[in-house]
Amino acid sequence: MRILHLAHRIPYPPNKGDKIRSYHQVRYLAERHEVDLGCLCDAPEDLDHVGMLRTWCRSVQAVPLTPWKARLKSLLQLPGSMPLSVSYFYSPRLQRWVDERLGAHSYDAVLCFSSSMAEYLFSSRRKKTLWQPGGKVRKVMDFCDLDSDKWAQYAKHSSIPFSWVYDEESRRLLAYERNVHESFDVSIFITEREGQLFLQRNPGAYPPWIVGNGVNADFFCPVDGDEAEPRGKEGEATVVFVGAMDYQANVDGVLWFAETVWPRIRQTFPNAGFTIVGSRPHVKIRRLGGSQGMRVTGFVPDVRPYLRSAVCVVAPLRLARGVQNKVLEAMAMGKAVVATPQALEGLEAVPDRDVLCAEEGEAFAGAVIQVMENRDKRRRLEQNARDYVLKHHSWEYEMGKLEVLLARSAGHCLDMGYNENPSRAGSQPSAS
Repeated sequence: MRILHLAHRIPYPPNKGDKIRSYHQVRYLAERHEVDLGCLCDAPEDLDHVGMLRTWCRSVQAVPLTPWKARLKSLLQLPGSMPLSVSYFYSPRLQRWVDERLGAHSYDAVLCFSSSMAEYLFSSRRKKTLWQPGGKVRKVMDFCDLDSDKWAQYAKHSSIPFSWVYDEESRRLLAYERNVHESFDVSIFITEREGQLFLQRNPGAYPPWIVGNGVNADFFCPVDGDEAEPRGKEGEATVVFVGAMDYQANVDGVLWFAETVWPRIRQTFPNAGFTIVGSRPHVKIRRLGGSQGMRVTGFVPDVRPYLRSAVCVVAPLRLARGVQNKVLEAMAMGKAVVATPQALEGLEAVPDRDVLCAEEGEAFAGAVIQVMENRDKRRRLEQNARDYVLKHHSWEYEMGKLEVLLARSAGHCLDMGYNENPSRAGSQPSAS
């Protein structure tokens, strides 16, 4: 197939949740089909990796995006009705490239990664061709998560005027998501819960497809010869969090853990350390470093040594959406994970068998202390976590489902072992 892939962030390096998913999409599809990639880049250092993407794709257009300029441009949309996030990720330069590609090439499918990228089709000079009756271009939207609900969560946890802005964005984005769903041939979410939430908010809409996230279990794996008792800097038992530290959900979760949970753990383990691993840490996160055994690393080229040193990995998220790759990666490395229910919503992992789950501060601290105190319990969690990932989260399988959805022929879908599109047949894809 000839595929045009549009992503709101450059899919390399795969160092945060959305980029991990788009990276695997591009890598899998480019190995099997002709892929043209158009994307935005909000981290200047990531432009150094365009050459790598060009070794996989037929062509690549990565347009720099300056976050403060994009925020200002989106705020200017407040008097109107357009979602602010759509304006944030819209670039006339990338639009020109998309129009040129659509005019010069005959595509079998266009894959948009996140709802904001639909605007490049809606605003295209070639949109009549895209939506002509019996058109040949299959339009597929990977919503990933229901972003309109994410902004509603932000509104609940914010004060005025941000709560008003976030609530307004939630309403606008829900209407936009509905329009995208009705206009595209296929809609995708990462988890069944996200798909059901979309249907609850859009009664009468046809069911979306579910294409989950995987984990590279060969890369994220336990290493033979690891210390029997993992230790961090200066020999202290180490608790670890991994995630992009400029992302609001991660910042909120880590601050809650540091302020509410960590002091209780330190009462039992006065020499324990908490390591916060992730790029571009928010100023509030940076201030945690050096107090009560907490350490903030900033960007690291490889998170595995930090995960390997952990006695326990935590995912204390309160504003989580979809599948948390940070949880899957820690489990793949055979680590005991303590997470909030929100961080586990997209997983079928069984609490108390594969992971520990707690929501309130005292219960969360108690679960971490259990892991640190009870070696036998920790060993069982570590083995079960690894087994769960190997059984349930294969990128090869999930990307195979995506490949089928990009294929125009329903016969092709059936030949590859998946059910027909639920928009036509009322069923979710499943392996035969």
